[in-house]
Amino acid sequence: MTATMSGRARQTAWVTLLVVLVLVTAVLPLLLTGGQSGGRTLDPADTSLNGSGALARLLEAHGVEVVRVETPGAAVAAAGPQTLLLVTEASFLNRDAARRIAEAPGDRLVAGSVPHLDVLASGVRRQGPVRARSRAPECALREAARAGDAYTGGMSFAGPPGATGCYPAGDGHALVRYTADGHTVTVLGDASFMTNLRLAEDGNAALALNLAGARPKLVWLAEPDDPDEAGDPGAGAEGQARSLGDLMPGGVRWAVLQLAVAVALAALWRGRRLGPVVVERLPVVVRAAETVEGRGRLYRSRRARDRAALALRAAAADRLAPRLGLPRTATAEEVAVAAAARTGRDPEPVLALLCGPPPGDDTALVTLAAHLDTLERQVRDS
Repeated sequence: MTATMSGRARQTAWVTLLVVLVLVTAVLPLLLTGGQSGGRTLDPADTSLNGSGALARLLEAHGVEVVRVETPGAAVAAAGPQTLLLVTEASFLNRDAARRIAEAPGDRLVAGSVPHLDVLASGVRRQGPVRARSRAPECALREAARAGDAYTGGMSFAGPPGATGCYPAGDGHALVRYTADGHTVTVLGDASFMTNLRLAEDGNAALALNLAGARPKLVWLAEPDDPDEAGDPGAGAEGQARSLGDLMPGGVRWAVLQLAVAVALAALWRGRRLGPVVVERLPVVVRAAETVEGRGRLYRSRRARDRAALALRAAAADRLAPRLGLPRTATAEEVAVAAAARTGRDPEPVLALLCGPPPGDDTALVTLAAHLDTLERQVRDS
């Protein structure tokens, strides 16, 4: 019994270790990638919760041409006097790329924690991070006033002289708009209200449509397939060949790693098994009757009449239960009541026979065995 329990404990420990390792390899990629649930954040072509495919379709339904670009060079080439260039936190920019976008014609909409804000929105100062939540506009800006409450925050800003601030947050505003050199620049501290997850809440859809649909053409700078192309539009496009590993998405690498761990664990688990149990022939064949006699002698030598009586009664109850139409799990009392009803005997003696106290001597034990045999015979013949 002790060896069996020890084996089960070791087996449980191995199974628990396997489950923990599988969970760690599954959760670790999510932790290292910031917990993103797939897709591209704020991408007009993405229909996942983090994407902005719904906003892009709404803009197109209202007659706005949405042009998705992946590089600063393509964004500058597509921009014009009647365009709005949207830069979100998913746009990976270096300082030179931000300067090129700032010099592009048309208006700009900067949403989220975009780097190089001093270049993209000169004169706007960050006041500090704030919690993103539903806020009231509290300003006269038509786009915000018509939208009403919206999910804004993330960062509060202070604009240059003459700027308009909406959605008060902390020491500044979550939305700041100003005009410089004939360009209208709008800065938002958080862009999650544009995602498919938040678009249907409060006035998020109205605010997104009013801001992103201010011009007939919207140039949307999205996350590129190759982040190296964000700073230099020509990088990686020609000249330098990329390996197969460079073309492989990051999720595939994690999947291969998890598969390798699973294979190693399976090999370790199966390698510990020594194969099936080998059946060996016994040198001596022991008859069943001798085994019973040997156990009886042990009971007699230890005067274990209580154990012997318990074994006799339990065996008799197990044999009587199916004959009486009772399940194997029936108690001795239930078997005694049913046996008395089948044989027509008084229930009390039958209860004492199957559930009574242990016999006081060997003679009483032998008498108990004889009475049990008689009860079984009566039930069988009834």
